[in-house]
Amino acid sequence: MLITQAFDGEIITEMSPDDAASIESKLHRAVQAFADRANWFPTYKRMECLRRLARLVENETEMFAALIAREGGKPITDARVEVARAVLGILSASAGPEHLAGSEVPMGLTPSSQDRWAFTTREPIGVVVAISAFNHPLNLIVHQMIPAIAAGCPVIVKPSPITPLCCLCLVDFAHAAGIPEAWCQAVVLEDNALAERLATDSRVAFLSFVGSAKVGWSLRSKLPPGTRCALEHGGAAPVLVDESACLPDLIEPMVKGGYYHAGQICVSTQRVFVHENLFDDFVTLFSERVQMLRTGDPLLPDTEVGPLILPREVVRVESWVQEAVASGGTVAVGGTRLGDRLFQPTVVLEPSPEALLSRQEVFGPVTAVYRFSNLPSAVKEAGNLPYAFQASVFARDISAALCAASSLNASAVMINDMTVFRTDWMPFSGWAQSGLGVGGIGHSMREMTREKLIVLKR
Repeated sequence: MLITQAFDGEIITEMSPDDAASIESKLHRAVQAFADRANWFPTYKRMECLRRLARLVENETEMFAALIAREGGKPITDARVEVARAVLGILSASAGPEHLAGSEVPMGLTPSSQDRWAFTTREPIGVVVAISAFNHPLNLIVHQMIPAIAAGCPVIVKPSPITPLCCLCLVDFAHAAGIPEAWCQAVVLEDNALAERLATDSRVAFLSFVGSAKVGWSLRSKLPPGTRCALEHGGAAPVLVDESACLPDLIEPMVKGGYYHAGQICVSTQRVFVHENLFDDFVTLFSERVQMLRTGDPLLPDTEVGPLILPREVVRVESWVQEAVASGGTVAVGGTRLGDRLFQPTVVLEPSPEALLSRQEVFGPVTAVYRFSNLPSAVKEAGNLPYAFQASVFARDISAALCAASSLNASAVMINDMTVFRTDWMPFSGWAQSGLGVGGIGHSMREMTREKLIVLKR
């Protein structure tokens, strides 16, 4: 299989994918490691190794950043931020076992519970399989693989076949940091049937999946009894701009939220609802800033918007914009492709509620802007899709901001901030079709452990 640059298709390397025999060998190794309880990877050693891994990754920041930009197309300045986040994520996980504690369960509350002492402990759940996506080829791997290691679970991670190189480097660095091979392995697969077979194997205790809702929910339906999972899909993130908002303050975070990594983010700003009294001024300011975005080679330091991951995605996004215009929308900026791999940052005004751009995740550098006259109605319209992930409200009126935040159908609401804001220790989860379970380093670690009750009779 060929691994190519997202920007121009130039070959980076060629590699052989794993086959069924390789998958079975790696899964057997992980299962055997977990079955040998007397020789589980000690907690203090896991913490030491993760701290060493963080230093190794930090020392190779430029190598990882260039790899992210080449295989994934993320602009190099944003790729460096991704590496820095990955380092912090690993360090956060290295301290995570300090918080994986059980609790005392009261006894003596009834005659039958007299003379007993009860408490819970947390232990690793078992073998974890992590299936990842292309858009954060390093940091997504960190968020799926590293919590498993920190929690004491052997993990097998499958990166996107489009962007496997960061993952393979990270796994090699993990071994160099002292993490035993059986506790941290990678598989590269082109065959979806093999990936499904791995994810749904009865020996797997936990599935971590980042990707399309169609695939994620299908895999969940095929998991054997007892297997737990966390699914992270996408959405069509809404933003509400209240009449009290300060337009000059919100343009930059709004543009970053909509066009970061060419909109290929699960919480990328897509639908912007603006009060009618601010609509014209907002469109002018927002469109002017979007038109200034520099689109091109992600390895160049001044590039702000890189390529879409595959040429077919450029064709798809263009067709969505054309359909939005045919539905009654107007293109304020952009609207056309720039070659086979780039698409102009685009703003579409008031497409029909039935247009794909209004109903589904575009996963490209396109935002749609709608006007409203009544904030409660806008809140209702923003939340009328079968997705619920992160959303934003911009307002100087705190009452309006909190009212909208409490009423929005969203798992997280940012007030006066971009929809893509995230820290590695905060909970990160989709509702409804957007996902299942809770992400974030510490939250993932807890999901990858199980509580055991111990009762001592005196």
